[in-house]
Amino acid sequence: MRIALFAGSFDPVTLGHVDIVSRASHLFDEVVIGVGNNVQKQSFFSLHARLKMLELAFEGQNNVKILPYEVLTVEFAKSQGAQFLLRGLRNGQDLEYEKPIALINRHMEPQIETVYLVSSPEVGHISSTLVREVARYGRDTLGLVPSAVAEFIAAELKKG
Repeated sequence: MRIALFAGSFDPVTLGHVDIVSRASHLFDEVVIGVGNNVQKQSFFSLHARLKMLELAFEGQNNVKILPYEVLTVEFAKSQGAQFLLRGLRNGQDLEYEKPIALINRHMEPQIETVYLVSSPEVGHISSTLVREVARYGRDTLGLVPSAVAEFIAAELKKG
């Protein structure tokens, strides 16, 4: 069975993430979405909220599994039986950021291969950072995130 791990903070999940996972779900038997915390960033949404948004975004996709993790990505990949680390690329900057990570991961676990998918042009401009900025100022995130996620974000922000 071909299992790919798509790891990230998903703070929040965007249409770009959905694009990558949806396309990967046709290439792999299973796509595990690993939700971690980026130690270099302060999360805007709680882990619980990020997991809920991912569940909303991928409802009905039977070969997509969503799990939190708190170890090195390659360790989590091994624990899930994943042979592939899935990464999305929006631009050359993403590639330059991702290359050394892939090399370190390969050094630690040579049997786990990193696979890159380039974002579809219609979502290549969307980042979680920009979505958070739009949401922080009370603007609608529809068209940047799945509609159920946009509703969830609006409700979360109303709570304070």
